[in-house]
Amino acid sequence: MNRRTLLAAAAALPLAAPALAQPARRPLRLVVPFPAGGTADLLGRLAAREIEVALGAPVVVENRAGAGGAIGSDSVARGPADGSTILLSNIASQAIGPAVNRSVPYNPVTDFRHIALVAAVPSAIAVSAAGPIRTMADLVARAKAQAGAVRFGSTGIGTSSHVKLELLKRAAGVDITHVPYRGSAPATTDVIGGQVEGLIAAVPDIGNNDRLRLLAITLPERAARWPDVPTVVEAGFPTLVATNWFGLSGPAGMPADQAAEINRAVVAGLNSPAMVERLAQLGAPPNRMSPAEYSEMVSSEVTRWADIARSANIRVE
Repeated sequence: MNRRTLLAAAAALPLAAPALAQPARRPLRLVVPFPAGGTADLLGRLAAREIEVALGAPVVVENRAGAGGAIGSDSVARGPADGSTILLSNIASQAIGPAVNRSVPYNPVTDFRHIALVAAVPSAIAVSAAGPIRTMADLVARAKAQAGAVRFGSTGIGTSSHVKLELLKRAAGVDITHVPYRGSAPATTDVIGGQVEGLIAAVPDIGNNDRLRLLAITLPERAARWPDVPTVVEAGFPTLVATNWFGLSGPAGMPADQAAEINRAVVAGLNSPAMVERLAQLGAPPNRMSPAEYSEMVSSEVTRWADIARSANIRVE
């Protein structure tokens, strides 16, 4: 068959090619409301990769940090509700931030369509490995013996770390002095150096430091990654069960079918052996939720942390 015959044959089938072609999916923008390099950024990029694989659509991750996650979160809440932009929602920007700061410009429940939970990372109560406090019982006994003498660092005023410290004080009935830092790294340095007795922080930030002793992890069951660390339930403080959760949300007007499609993509990714292993390294147990279940969880967390912030009189203006 010569070249002319080939061209004629192709021309005879002008309608066949478009019928087989798949329309290109438009890119999806995922706003991570924190700087690059942290746990939020890592989880956002893991979720973006799974969405790309499942939907065949490019996902562009945009780090838009500031105001404890409020700036990036508000940009999504006020942005187009056509399914083109989603948010890495989390405990800081959706629950604790609005609880402690009246100036947060969005409602974490009504201004978003919550899509899927990506991971729930536990915190740990930690002290210096060289110090005399070896158990939660030791910590409570010392705090009760000398009110205010025990000092605990946090990652800053009004942060998840700070509010969880207040929850510990209320649960144990003790007075521990709060010392705020700019992040977990300087707080950890001072715990090791003996300037403060301990801190509460996300396990991925402190769990691999052999100069710290983890007294308890804030899960109902022991984490496979740190099997020798007791839980707060074992220590007698079930109200301290809490995680630093991260999920996906869109503007309130985002179509439900688009939210459901992204949820299916994320859940499929969470079921992959590689993702299960990666999350286990962060101490995050498998936890898959429908959009309705994640929305209910966010609402519950908003109420919980607002009550704690109010009772502890934590305010950031």
